[in-house]
Amino acid sequence: MTGDVIWLTPAGLRARIEAALGNRRRRVLEAGDRIAAAVLLLFLFRAGEPRLVFVKKTETVPHHKGQFSFPGGTVETSDGSLIDAALREAQEEIGLDPGLVDVLGVFDDTPTNASNFVITPVVGLARTAPLLRADGREIERVVEIPLARLLDPAVYREEWWEREGRRQPVVFFTVGADVVWGATGRILRDFLTVVFPEAMAERKTP
Repeated sequence: MTGDVIWLTPAGLRARIEAALGNRRRRVLEAGDRIAAAVLLLFLFRAGEPRLVFVKKTETVPHHKGQFSFPGGTVETSDGSLIDAALREAQEEIGLDPGLVDVLGVFDDTPTNASNFVITPVVGLARTAPLLRADGREIERVVEIPLARLLDPAVYREEWWEREGRRQPVVFFTVGADVVWGATGRILRDFLTVVFPEAMAERKTP
């Protein structure tokens, strides 16, 4: 299955994601006393290869310093929707033109553990491969990871951590020197499990 991803076309990836998201009810969480945030799971193709976009945060941001995440941030009162918020944040952080993105759906709300957010992932596909640039203030660099690498069982692991007296699994995707983990790792794992269940079934968990 993992090798088959390399040969996915934009139309094939679009159809797979839209079918997977359209056939299920997404998890919706009320923000309550948490802060509502929206992120963009942005797929693009370079040299015929599907990739997913991540950002590495600077050490000066208020939350998740130096960590990898999806482009995105806090939902503002001026945003018309969660989709608008994710696209606006991506434009501010990495210079993405919202007009180049086809929104394919909205995925499950995910609460953060260490901070106080509820994150809504918006899934998009770039019509063309855009030039992306880190803003240098919130984002240190932009990372495009091939989808086939993310589906490789060798890059995935889970560890059991204890927090406030409770043990919970923490997800890691390690690609070279870059490590995607925490809430972003959970969103990525859950999304890939829904869209590519055959490949994700190969993962070993503790």
